[in-house]
Amino acid sequence: MRRLLAATAAALTAAAFLAFPGHASAAPPPLPDFDFSACPTPPANADPGTWRCEAFVSQGVLTIGDREIPLGEMRLTFSEGKVAGKYAQVFGDLRHAPARIRGTFGASLQLKYGGYSDFQSNDERRGELDLYAALRHPLLPKECTVGTLAAPLHSVVKDDPAVPFEVISQNPTTVKFGVVDSQLALPATTGCGPLAPAADQLLGLPSPSGRNTFKQVTYVQFKPL
Repeated sequence: MRRLLAATAAALTAAAFLAFPGHASAAPPPLPDFDFSACPTPPANADPGTWRCEAFVSQGVLTIGDREIPLGEMRLTFSEGKVAGKYAQVFGDLRHAPARIRGTFGASLQLKYGGYSDFQSNDERRGELDLYAALRHPLLPKECTVGTLAAPLHSVVKDDPAVPFEVISQNPTTVKFGVVDSQLALPATTGCGPLAPAADQLLGLPSPSGRNTFKQVTYVQFKPL
């Protein structure tokens, strides 16, 4: 009887293992490496003990009409805290490698900082950022851009319900969330020389607000300053 019970238990264990293979927990995806080297120092009159640097690592997608452009990895840093008891922030850096535009014989887009940012979230949006994009191609001049530093693209991002806010770690504090800008307006290209009409046609520019979407899935890690 004891042998029968042991054999039955072993059989049930094996059956359970075979019947429920999906119950094994999958390892979470690895976190990106966060770089704080571009963190701006707090202003001289900053309130002590209130400042921190935030390092963003995002994967973005820009949709222009019916064309989807995977932007790859973007990195951004800024510092925030208080000055005289009021919220303040200092922008650090935006880094983005040129992203290849499929079906364009070697063209790519590279996002650049446009000179303005506001990352203080409220009930209406997650943040705001001015950008412009360098359009690269062997036949285009280096000055070819979508938007310019003088007239940048203004992106207002809201929370993306498809990627809800999630605390990944408490030490160091690390979070993940998604944002989306569905109202971004894109002008015709600037500084593209004689090939400007071809560049505009290639990307479908100009493209008014409501026809474009800028999405990001973002990891953020915080460092006290």
